[in-house]
Amino acid sequence: MKERGRVKLKIDRVELFLLNLPYVHFFETSFGREEERRFILVKIYADGIYGYGEVVAGKSPLYSYETTSTAWLIIKEFLIPLIFHHSLSHPQDFYEKAKTYKGHPMAKAGVELALWDLEAKREGLPLWKLYGGTQKEIPAGVSVGIQDSEAQLLDRIQTFIEEGYQRVKIKIKPGWDISICREVRKRFPEIPFQVDANGAYSIQEKNRLKELDVFSLIMVEQPFAPYDLWDHSCLQKEMKTPLCLDESITSVESARKAVEMGSCRIINIKAGRVGGMIESKEIHDFCQKNSIPVWCGGMLESGIGRAHNIHLATLPNFKFPNDLSASKRYYTEDLIEPPIDITPQGTIKVPDLPGIGVSPLEERIRKATQLHEVFRKADF
Repeated sequence: MKERGRVKLKIDRVELFLLNLPYVHFFETSFGREEERRFILVKIYADGIYGYGEVVAGKSPLYSYETTSTAWLIIKEFLIPLIFHHSLSHPQDFYEKAKTYKGHPMAKAGVELALWDLEAKREGLPLWKLYGGTQKEIPAGVSVGIQDSEAQLLDRIQTFIEEGYQRVKIKIKPGWDISICREVRKRFPEIPFQVDANGAYSIQEKNRLKELDVFSLIMVEQPFAPYDLWDHSCLQKEMKTPLCLDESITSVESARKAVEMGSCRIINIKAGRVGGMIESKEIHDFCQKNSIPVWCGGMLESGIGRAHNIHLATLPNFKFPNDLSASKRYYTEDLIEPPIDITPQGTIKVPDLPGIGVSPLEERIRKATQLHEVFRKADF
C-alpha cells in the first residue's frame, strides 16, 4: 500500500447511522429469505473532510455471529473511544490498536474503511491507488438467490445475462441443488456458472456434492460450516471442481491453514468479513504468492460498501468476475451518485475521484436512517 504521510488528521467526530433499505426483489439463501437490509454506516469527520464505511453485519446472526446490534455496541463502546484516546486517524494505526479487542471483524471493518476513505480524500487519490490496485475495470458477476420456482430462477438468470453480467452464481441448499443446476446448464450451456451453499451441507452429503462435478462449474463455494477446514479438505480431494472458501476465511492465518490443508483452490475475500482492507490485502498477497486466485464477494451492500469493494477488487490477484453488481440490482434508490452500473462489456469502471470515488447522498441516507448517534472526544 502507499506509504502513509506523517501528518495526522485530527478527528472531529464520528457518526453512526442504522439504516433500513428494501430490496427490489427478495434475496434467499440457505439461511432464509430477506425482503430488506438493515445495516450500519460509519462517518468520520476530520479537518473539514469526511470518510464513509459500511458495516456488513445483518439484523440476525445467520452469516456471522455479528449483528447490527453487536456491531453498534462494539463501535460505540470500544472502537470510537480507541480512536479518540489514541488520536488515531490512519487506518494502519487503527488496525494495530483494534487488535486489542478479540473478534468483531465486521465492526472493525466499518471503522477502518471509513478511515481509508478519509485518508484517500486527504491524499486527493482514489482508494485503488493507495491500495496498489492495477485494474481499471472490474468484471461483474451476479448472485441469484433461491427462488419460488425453477422457472422464476431461469427467467431471472436470463434477465441478468441480457444486462451483460459475465458470470452467474446461484445459491444452493439440500433439495435445491442438483436438479436446479441441471436445468440451468440445460438452458445456459455456455455461461460461466458457480454455486454457493453458505455452509448448508455436512460431510455425510459428500456424494451429493460430488454430483456437481458434471456441470462444469467455476467453483463450489462454502459447502460446509466455516470451522470445517478438514471436511472441506476431504471433499476437495474427491472433486475436480475447485472449492472456494468464504465464511471460513477470517484472516490471513485461516487462509494459510486452508491452503496448507488443501481445503480449497480459490478464496473469496470480503473486507467486511475479515476486518478491513489491511487484512484483505494480506490475504490477497498470501494467495498470490501461493498461486491461489481470489475474487471479491458481496454482502448486498449499498453503493457505499460496494464502492469500497470495487477498489479492493482492483488488486492483481482478483481473477474471477466478482459479486459487484449494479446499484439497481438490489435497491430502487441507492445511497450514492452516480449509481454503480455495468458496461456493455459486463464490467464496472473503477471510480477515479478521491476516496471511494462516489458521492453519498445525505438526503437518502437520512430518509433510510432509523437510529443516529454522534460522538466527540469530549464524550469519552
